[in-house]
Amino acid sequence: MTHLDGLYLITPDTADAPDVLAEQVAQAISGGAGLVQYRHKGPDRQLRRDQATALLGVCRIARVPFIVNDDVALAAEIGADGVHLGRDDGDPMAARRRLGANAVIGVSCYDDLTLARAAERAGASYVAFGSFFPSATKPHAVRASPELLSAARDSLRIPAVAIGGITPQNGGLLIAAGARMLAVVTGVFAQPDLAAAARAYASLFVDGDPR
Repeated sequence: MTHLDGLYLITPDTADAPDVLAEQVAQAISGGAGLVQYRHKGPDRQLRRDQATALLGVCRIARVPFIVNDDVALAAEIGADGVHLGRDDGDPMAARRRLGANAVIGVSCYDDLTLARAAERAGASYVAFGSFFPSATKPHAVRASPELLSAARDSLRIPAVAIGGITPQNGGLLIAAGARMLAVVTGVFAQPDLAAAARAYASLFVDGDPR
């Protein structure tokens, strides 16, 4: 079973060459990223396939799970470890049938514990809540509270991911509240030293996790 804990790296929506993005992800993994999600909303199917394939190679070498945002077909095509589904991205049960019993199936639940309970019943591997803080990636996202993470910890068997405006300074609060993973985009990719940025998040789980 895939270990779901620690820094959850999400790639930015970029047209960078696959090898450029792969090198950035490799740096973040060297700093402690424990799960990588490829997220690209552009229409260029070939670019998306090439980027995802390059990232899968990096993750395989590092033995880090690699999942694809929204696109079950792409995840199946390249042999990714799973998929992350948003509100309109399909049924977790159907994704698992397509990708296999051991696939990592994540589901966005925003600020809604009822959605999280339904996702767990449908076979999700983890649920994601947020945005907890203002986010440049999704500036209009609904806002979730740390208390939601505590409620999820008490009522769900699967891990909860926190996402949205998370920094090394505020991430410890969310871990203490119940987050098993912190999902980050710009907090790593917008920094000059990606490995050091990832390490700052990963260290929260070593030094700051009270469990």
